[in-house]
Amino acid sequence: MKSTHAFIDARLAEREVTGTYRRLKPESGLVDFCSNDYLGFARSKTLKQKIAAEIANYPDSMNGSAGSRLLSGNLQYTEDLESQIARLHLSEAGLLFNSGYDANVGLFSSIPQRGDTIILDELIHASIIDGARLSYATRYSFAHNNLASLESKLKAAKGNIYIGIESVYSMDGDTPPLHDIVAIAEKYGAALIIDEAHAVGLYQYGMVQQLGLQNNVFARVVTFGKALGCHGAIVLGSASLRDYLINFARSFIYTTAASFHQLAAIKMAYEVLAGADTDIQQLKHNIDLFKNGIQTGTACPLLPSDSAIQCIVLKSNQIAADAARITQQAGFDVRPIFSPTVPKGTERIRICLHAYNTTEEINLLTETLNHLTHGR
Repeated sequence: MKSTHAFIDARLAEREVTGTYRRLKPESGLVDFCSNDYLGFARSKTLKQKIAAEIANYPDSMNGSAGSRLLSGNLQYTEDLESQIARLHLSEAGLLFNSGYDANVGLFSSIPQRGDTIILDELIHASIIDGARLSYATRYSFAHNNLASLESKLKAAKGNIYIGIESVYSMDGDTPPLHDIVAIAEKYGAALIIDEAHAVGLYQYGMVQQLGLQNNVFARVVTFGKALGCHGAIVLGSASLRDYLINFARSFIYTTAASFHQLAAIKMAYEVLAGADTDIQQLKHNIDLFKNGIQTGTACPLLPSDSAIQCIVLKSNQIAADAARITQQAGFDVRPIFSPTVPKGTERIRICLHAYNTTEEINLLTETLNHLTHGR
């Protein structure tokens, strides 16, 4: 016991020294340039009222599900919702998970088998890495968005091959060449899995669907905790994929099902999304406004991104922490991203833009950031 506590204390002290110690912070009252609430659904009074009305339509609904979906926690409402979401995303079927993390872990840990190969973009989300590690498949990573690197790994792959990418990368905000990756995957007979967490909203139902590639993708993971403003996720794919995950995905089988409130929130969020054209256009306008106003230079570049995620690379944990502190003192909630979350030397501040950020707020933020970065 004593040695265990010593280990814990030493690791925490190491984080303090390197400036990577994580602390939970309550709401700050600062202008939000940090959350994933891209369209403002999480704070939407309209959505809140719709959720309340939907719950009122089911007065006998329970506070909790009281069990896993394979025991007592399944509802016809849940299955109808899955079918509805699948139709909206032009998919044959879908299976709800309690979070995007659960969805990725369940998918990547259960389908690839010993003798198969998983090939992941080097900047893929941690949940996909964790899921792949739980499988017995051989794992490779390829250089970020690099088609030649991907193809070199495909040439070495054996068994069933699975490629994992994101349509918008959570830490860089950039997008992969989806048409080219689809073509390479089909050339080698690989199953392509795409995490759409940060694309849904900005591209309404996701970038894959926007490009008309839904029939070329083995599975899509859509999460509800970003632009949809609620919680949970769905894996979209074939009916047989859904049945397989019900039988083999441990993060689905061995967990209590979502509450009725969570299901109602998801259903109503999709209803609001269907009429969110004005919010989506405002978000795109705000992204352009920010990009046109920022003047960071080569010493601390703005990463190329057309998404709501905009990052200024500051190349050290300490500089990123100082930049975030100064920006927060100016009234803006901007957070630093440290290594090892991002590769060493690419530490940054990460700015998330929203449909509800005002022109004045964005202009003041870019002025603050320009002054800060030009001082380096």
